[in-house]
Amino acid sequence: MKTITFIGNGNMALSIAQGLKDNYKIEVVGRDIKKLDLFEKQLNTKIEKYLLNDFDITKKSLLLCIKPANVEEVSNKLKGEADVLYSVLAGTSLEKLNRYFKTKASVRAMPNLAASVGASMTTLTGDSNSKDEALRLFNAIGTTQWLNSEKEIDIATALAGSGPAYLALIAEALSDGAVKQGLKRDDAMAIMRGLFNGFGKLIQNEHPALLKDDVMSPGGTTAAGYAALEEGNVRHACVNAIEKAYKQATEL
Repeated sequence: MKTITFIGNGNMALSIAQGLKDNYKIEVVGRDIKKLDLFEKQLNTKIEKYLLNDFDITKKSLLLCIKPANVEEVSNKLKGEADVLYSVLAGTSLEKLNRYFKTKASVRAMPNLAASVGASMTTLTGDSNSKDEALRLFNAIGTTQWLNSEKEIDIATALAGSGPAYLALIAEALSDGAVKQGLKRDDAMAIMRGLFNGFGKLIQNEHPALLKDDVMSPGGTTAAGYAALEEGNVRHACVNAIEKAYKQATEL
């Protein structure tokens, strides 16, 4: 079983490790042994745990899951040269990664929170020689899309990386709307979850505009609700959210 070495033990690292633990041996490198112990407990799988100082990365496949601001500090605590570095750091360029980390190849990846349930939408770009292995690795936690430039992955970060938060807002708001009209909270939540589960399957094979047309009959309930969303500039707000998140990614 191939070994993946996580540098960092935060929420994203845990989500990815949850998706990989059945197919990969997990090593985790961090600053605090107590936090590493907690990581292992939450993962519910035996892992190899190491402290950051002077950790030897020679011939390892690294998965970098730290804060972008900590790149220089963390890199100074490592020694050796990795075979490949997979980075999930938003807005952190390949040039910067290669400047601070000794590695034969670098790949930027942007998974999302659904990695923990094997359903991440992960976008990747970087060293083309590592493309096939990168796709195999991240296919273990969902679906993948290889992109041809770092600009594209920064845009994709705004869409797929941040997307779960946007959809969570929509899900909560729709549930609140049903409760406002008199539906019990538990029922509203159950119905909303069923809605998202079914829609997730439908959208795989159909353009969203066609799905909307299939539901919206003339003068019907969907048309009335849809008009209210347009009046609230929901479409514009979604477009603007991607723009703002993309710009933030480029400024990190």
